[in-house]
Amino acid sequence: MTMPASASPQRTRWFVAGDLNGFFGLVVDNLSILGFIAMALVGIFGFPAEVVFTRMFPGTALGVLVGNLLYTVMARRLAARSGRDDVTAMPLGLDAPTSIGMALLVLGPAFAGFKAAGMAETAAAMATWQLGMASLVVMGLLKTVLSFAGDAVTRHVPRAALLGSIGGAALMLLGFLPLIESLRQPLVGLVTLGVLLYVLVARGRVPLRLPGVLFALLVGVALYYGLGAAGMLTGFALPAGFALAPALPLPSLGFIDGLPLTVPYLSLLLPFGLLMVVGGINVAESARAAGDDYRTRDVLLVEAISTLVAGVCGGVAQTTPYIGQPAYKRLGARSGYTLLTGLFVGIGGMLGVVAGLVQWLPVAVLAPIIVFVGLDITVQAFQSTRREHAIAVALAFLPAIAYLINIKFGGWVAPEAAAVLYAAVDSHGLSDVAALQVLGNGFIITAMLWAASLIALIERRTAVAVGVLLLAAVLTAFGVIHSTDPRGGVYLPWAIDGLRAAISWQLTAAYALLALLLGLLATLWPAANGLACGEEDPA
Repeated sequence: MTMPASASPQRTRWFVAGDLNGFFGLVVDNLSILGFIAMALVGIFGFPAEVVFTRMFPGTALGVLVGNLLYTVMARRLAARSGRDDVTAMPLGLDAPTSIGMALLVLGPAFAGFKAAGMAETAAAMATWQLGMASLVVMGLLKTVLSFAGDAVTRHVPRAALLGSIGGAALMLLGFLPLIESLRQPLVGLVTLGVLLYVLVARGRVPLRLPGVLFALLVGVALYYGLGAAGMLTGFALPAGFALAPALPLPSLGFIDGLPLTVPYLSLLLPFGLLMVVGGINVAESARAAGDDYRTRDVLLVEAISTLVAGVCGGVAQTTPYIGQPAYKRLGARSGYTLLTGLFVGIGGMLGVVAGLVQWLPVAVLAPIIVFVGLDITVQAFQSTRREHAIAVALAFLPAIAYLINIKFGGWVAPEAAAVLYAAVDSHGLSDVAALQVLGNGFIITAMLWAASLIALIERRTAVAVGVLLLAAVLTAFGVIHSTDPRGGVYLPWAIDGLRAAISWQLTAAYALLALLLGLLATLWPAANGLACGEEDPA
């Protein structure tokens, strides 16, 4: 069969006008996330900036380079194979929820814990960096394995449970915490947030047809430096300068030393990796609906490979294909924008350009962008699930609230001091702070299990709900969820004693007892069991 003329390689251009808009949008997304990681680690936890910019950032940027180059190749191959010149590459970048979650929930608390244990600051920073590398390797290996079984994952894990668990984290950690940072300088933060909502939610028009995020970023930066120079902002300070600090992200075995350090954080890392697999499947389906038929397994393998490369070379934030591929297609982007983004972020990360730009991006400007991302993910959790499952999505938000309160009240700063909270028992049981800590530890998996069991009940699959609750009992016994370790670590049930053991066994027994009761109810009164939310009892 003769290949149509439109499939000729000469017709597949490397760059079109729409690639420039796509490039700006994708670069700003990545810079925003890198900026917030730096702000969280350096500003909140006092992490040494030199380690963030010269060790963590180059490897993280390399993952973005590798993934975007591979997606560019995939797009050009699809264009040649299909004989079309309008194929849009899959956009790849740093995943906002898990990247910021790594900073706020893993790296920052680990650094604080190392210092509280008596480590010198430099040694604590290096141990934290190795933990970050190992975390990416763990998530990358998980994504590699699951890329061959992605469809099975989506069949067995309800979408409301997955999206609800991450939606809670998004609303609390990406929405609420950055909103506080935005309001520290309201003349910049509040105005930038309003502009973002105008251009991205209300679809307002902006000059020169600039991408909405880029326009809001430019407005915020102009306000910050303009008002700051005029003496109208409190806490305004110019960065020290724009000194380039080249650093090659060479492969390192440091992640091996960090692997044992990941154990207390597996209840966060494994859901992070699982979520990216499900997200990758959804992104591939979204691109297919827009006319670009990428093989789902290839999409997942690329994000797994880029995450592994980043981890081995010093990165601390995982990459993912972005859900907005159809939006980039509407902008007129093809395959050139991913090539440009990969080269800019990757090479810029090695030369120190990315680190320099991030240091000049004010927190009050970056924070509103993250707030919008958090709101968008939260809305998606409800819109992408069935209406009767909405209550399960809302239920999944509650453990994230507990973890947010733990963060704000500093339980992670001094874990040895937090341990005494378990001794604070009154006539009502545990102290409020101890109860919050138990609920917050392992909150993502807790949220998934709660939502999955409720969905099974709504759908009259009580046996499935019983199975999920029994699984929750087992995970509670080992501290994967509801850990009584102040740092949220896992443990063997027989290796803990005293009040911690009593609390763990009571929580374990609570799940088992609930499973038993539901099983009995379903067996003895099947007609009255499992009414969907909003239905009336026919009796």
